[in-house]
Amino acid sequence: MKKINHEDFKVSHPVKLSNIPTTFDLKEDEKKIEKELEEVREKLGKLQDTLYAHGKYAVLVCLQGMDTSGKDSLIREVFKDFNTRGIIVHSFKVPTALELGHDYLWRHYIALPQRGKFGVFNRTHYENVLVTRVHPEYIMGENIPHINSVEDITDAFWDKRFEQIRNFEKHIAENGTLIYKFYLHLSKGEQKNRLLRRLEKKEKNWKFSSGDLKERKLWDTYQACYQEAINRTSLSHAPWYVIPADDKPVARYIVAKTLYDTLKEYDDIQEPELDDKTKANLGLYKKQLENE
Repeated sequence: MKKINHEDFKVSHPVKLSNIPTTFDLKEDEKKIEKELEEVREKLGKLQDTLYAHGKYAVLVCLQGMDTSGKDSLIREVFKDFNTRGIIVHSFKVPTALELGHDYLWRHYIALPQRGKFGVFNRTHYENVLVTRVHPEYIMGENIPHINSVEDITDAFWDKRFEQIRNFEKHIAENGTLIYKFYLHLSKGEQKNRLLRRLEKKEKNWKFSSGDLKERKLWDTYQACYQEAINRTSLSHAPWYVIPADDKPVARYIVAKTLYDTLKEYDDIQEPELDDKTKANLGLYKKQLENE
């Protein structure tokens, strides 16, 4: 199978999404790709156990993408071998009344993983510069001082919000959170195919919403907003990775491989050693248990 380099998907300079392919050929059939994914996620699961025992880093995985880009199934397949005590997934939907009573980052702050754990954000704090930018009228529900109409939501407002998001990520990174942001890059044609499957397969009907078609008409606007968000917030401590997402098994493998290859570079993540007294008495403790 073709080897991949996670740096090839990392955004380290301004990108134009329309120039980035939504497919990637691993030179292998689907069964082989799924087998490779199994091996990587098993290694990732073992690494998570070590991270949990080490207890000094948290890992935040942020997933963004257009409707049907495969976020839910990616979470299921990539993190299947994780110990449930070491990972928590949050799916952020329309803000509740409680959440709207706080600043827009509050609900993301309180969902952050503690040290030793993985946190996965299925849709993220970036919804606040994506869907709200496409639909600025949603901002009115936040009841922000000096924002009395949509006309008050200027370019300066979005500049400030991007700055706040960068500061949020800088703060948590400096305090031990390793941040990975994945944009699942789906083509408009493949989205159409997936929406049709939701309509054609009875067991998938529940996933379909007429709102999906309304949002699809705004495809170009969303792409422009995604592109700007990625370019303005991909930094060394919180990089974006643009993942070709037309083929789900390929996307899952690239995400899993990126996580494993980069996390294993942290050679300070080690299981803690026993203190000298405990280590010296291991034989005694074993004997006590055997003689019960």
